[in-house]
Amino acid sequence: MSDLFGMGAGTQMIVAFFVFMALRVPVAFALGLSAMYAMWKIGFGFELAGDLIATGIGKYALLAIPFFILAGTLMGSLGIAERMVRFFRVLIGDLPGGMGVVGTVVCLFWGAVSGSGPASVAAIGPMIIRGMEEDGYPRAAAAALVCTGAALSIVIPPSIGLVIYGVIAETSISALFIAAIIPGLFMGLLMLLVLPFIKARGRDALDRLAPAPVTAGYWRDLGRTFRESFWGLMTPVVILGGIYSGVFTPTEAALVATVYALAVGAFAYRTLTWRVLYDALTDAAASSAVVMLVVAYASLFGWVVTVEDLVGQYSGQLLGLSDNGAVILLVIMVILLIAGMFMDPVTVMFISLPIFMPVVRELGWDPVWFGVLVMVNLAIGLITPPVGINLYVAANVTRLPIERIARAALPFLVVSLIGLAIVAALPGLSLFLPELMK
Repeated sequence: MSDLFGMGAGTQMIVAFFVFMALRVPVAFALGLSAMYAMWKIGFGFELAGDLIATGIGKYALLAIPFFILAGTLMGSLGIAERMVRFFRVLIGDLPGGMGVVGTVVCLFWGAVSGSGPASVAAIGPMIIRGMEEDGYPRAAAAALVCTGAALSIVIPPSIGLVIYGVIAETSISALFIAAIIPGLFMGLLMLLVLPFIKARGRDALDRLAPAPVTAGYWRDLGRTFRESFWGLMTPVVILGGIYSGVFTPTEAALVATVYALAVGAFAYRTLTWRVLYDALTDAAASSAVVMLVVAYASLFGWVVTVEDLVGQYSGQLLGLSDNGAVILLVIMVILLIAGMFMDPVTVMFISLPIFMPVVRELGWDPVWFGVLVMVNLAIGLITPPVGINLYVAANVTRLPIERIARAALPFLVVSLIGLAIVAALPGLSLFLPELMK
């Protein structure tokens, strides 16, 4: 069916999708409308749509998404995040960089709790930004650091993005979680390189060349804040330890994380109330609905991609670009970077991975390494205009224009791109732990 400029129904669907996006139609509905248009062009009845949607969202592994979102929401509203910030603030103490280092560490740690970039900005952003301002950092720079650190939530396990990648690519989610640990921490370390430059706009570049001497008061405060935050600090240990030891699967870990958060709030911190629970449930339901709606309509999109053999067409064209695998990888990375500038990570994966995965298999690339690479790439998209979701959340939190935060995020964007290149060039960063644990 190729009556529009010689394009088949599948290609028309992709064009229609971008037209809907340009018209600011919500992503989920843009996927659904363009897919149903293609189904009509092909000649299939719309009654098939219901079955396809049910099949698309009826995957057991996808249960991890709403429960990880709920767990992260609960931990933010039950005071766990606040206790963690206080502990890391005391732990870092007077080290050069001060609250900037604290913000980076907390963002990485929270990534092992939340799994969602925007949720991390909303949960820990206000506390970190306020502390960084008090420490002399410009407000926009503090917001940019939180945006970048929170973006790594889709890299640091347990990651909602890695769950979705594992479902689409039919790759072990546990292996993906293990592989993402070192690259995620490495990307966080690169963020620290930016701190001297952004702090120079506040007070002095690092205020001091060496940390102040450790006193008895330091150890007393550290012990107190550690006791207060202990149960929250144990969250990643419980979640990731259970997964890697084989006690439960990544999907079951999401439910365990939710129950653990409720138990900590009810018995350890006694901050769980019916009002807090209601607000957490409604916030998590709203966030989960957005993701699952994209997943549901993406199943229609994927069905048309399969029927029209777009995978074969486009992956064949991609393989025909060059005999050099590095060139093809560069092209894929550029495509993902550009797509991440305009779409959320879930949408990008559902549209692109069916086309890219045959290329990955043909070239003999490890799908686990490629999955981590995709996550690092899409994390960059969360801080890249015009649709960098983290930037919008941070703008709402700080009441700053998004343009100011985007400008302040440029140094973080540069080091993130350098980190992406290193993760791509050194597969061992991603594959060392999975190989070690075999």
